[in-house]
Amino acid sequence: MVPSAPPAPSVPPLRSGGGDRARPGRVVAGVGAGRGVTADEVLALVRAVLAEAGLDRDALGALATVDRRAGEPGLVGAARRLGVPLRAYPAAELARVTVPHPSPGTLAAVGTPSVAEAAALSAGGELLVPKRKSAPSDGRSVRVTCALARLPGEGAPGAAPDDHDLRHHGDAEVRDGGRDLVDLAVNVRTGTPPAWLRERIAGSLPGLAAYPDGRAARAAVAARHRVAVDRVLLTAGAAEAFVLLARALSPRRAVVVHPQFTEPEAALRDAGHRVERVLLRPEDGFRLRDGAVPADADLVVVGNPTNPTSVLHPAEALLRLARPGRTLVVDEAFIDAVPGEREALAGREVPGLVVLRSLTKTWGLAGLRVGYVVAEAGTVRALERAQPLWPVSTPALVAVEACLSERALAEAARVAGEVAADRARLLAGLARLAPRGVRVHGVAQAPFVLVRVDDGPGVRERLRGAGFAVRRADTFPGLGPDWLRVAVRDAEVCAAFLAALERAL
Repeated sequence: MVPSAPPAPSVPPLRSGGGDRARPGRVVAGVGAGRGVTADEVLALVRAVLAEAGLDRDALGALATVDRRAGEPGLVGAARRLGVPLRAYPAAELARVTVPHPSPGTLAAVGTPSVAEAAALSAGGELLVPKRKSAPSDGRSVRVTCALARLPGEGAPGAAPDDHDLRHHGDAEVRDGGRDLVDLAVNVRTGTPPAWLRERIAGSLPGLAAYPDGRAARAAVAARHRVAVDRVLLTAGAAEAFVLLARALSPRRAVVVHPQFTEPEAALRDAGHRVERVLLRPEDGFRLRDGAVPADADLVVVGNPTNPTSVLHPAEALLRLARPGRTLVVDEAFIDAVPGEREALAGREVPGLVVLRSLTKTWGLAGLRVGYVVAEAGTVRALERAQPLWPVSTPALVAVEACLSERALAEAARVAGEVAADRARLLAGLARLAPRGVRVHGVAQAPFVLVRVDDGPGVRERLRGAGFAVRRADTFPGLGPDWLRVAVRDAEVCAAFLAALERAL
């Protein structure tokens, strides 16, 4: 006999404070809803279920439902008023989740035995409150069901609460305040794009009436990395690739190695995936140790060289992360700034390997959005299905071809050598300030350096007063307010910055 879920109690006031309060954002409310349900009906039941669990609204991380109901105005409005995302799952995926209160009627109508309980448990975890039903006073049939689940790993090391501003980027440091600051916060090379590249891009403008044709640019990438064309996907910057991966993949256990660029985790979480963090330690020089990544992780994301630590992981250490059934994503957005592109993996024949590249850093094309993916052909096809039509503009496609020409590759190699010399100068200056509490952990290999100082927020503000914008690093998981990221610049800028930093200390 199928057990019957009891109706929800009347709505009491939500509890606030208290020692038993869950950490914010660590529970999910699964919601089943009939057509035409109102936001008020959804809110009343969600609030009652939270109260039954002894939680307040701040504990709620998301609403979840079946994909065919994701567009219901009542559900969308309730999620908006609660300030949480609305996650949607295919009925076939929810049907694979074991639920304590299955309903034959719901199975026949929707394709899953309980939308509320299956959606709440879709990421695993523990059911806190089983399915509850609304109790309409006007005699109508039940229009809303709701169940509450705690996400797996709640309170455990590596769990990823909403404790960092994953959407903060260096450009905000320069724009805030409206002052004319020397930009050490953004990792785009100064003085770019070069004149010859601007001319190539400008030459594409007469062809804007035609839809973009990416075949030549795709072939250029394939030739650059000596792979088949079907292993290449062009993207609107490397950041788009993280969104496509989050949409196309269904990882059971996604792991992001931090500190690193925050967009991969943000994209995965926005798509409804739970993300675990492997935090590298400054005492280890932010190096990736064998065994740090869980063996059963089926999606692993790591940067190389890593932003913001500037650490370049050995290729062999990353390849040891590859294994059957795992997608290994390596972000090589800054690898062209490493002399000889040491430790690069793009073009390697490794099952499950996905390598992301960006052309925005060395060539100053952040506003044009240019990047690409090199992966197995099947992975590329899956990402392509998640991508909108014509995602890369004609000027960006021209830029791809131009930046992969022999002339451009030679210039990039020369620039990488210059960056290495400028970085050595910056590191030497920072070392002279070590008695004042300035510390650099790890061996910097990218066009930026991660610095630890005493009173980071105060130093950053005093640097702004002196005309220099540096990147706050406390938005990167694993780092706190005393960490700053500093872009590598030429000798003149470096000397002026070091003098300003000494005063700011």
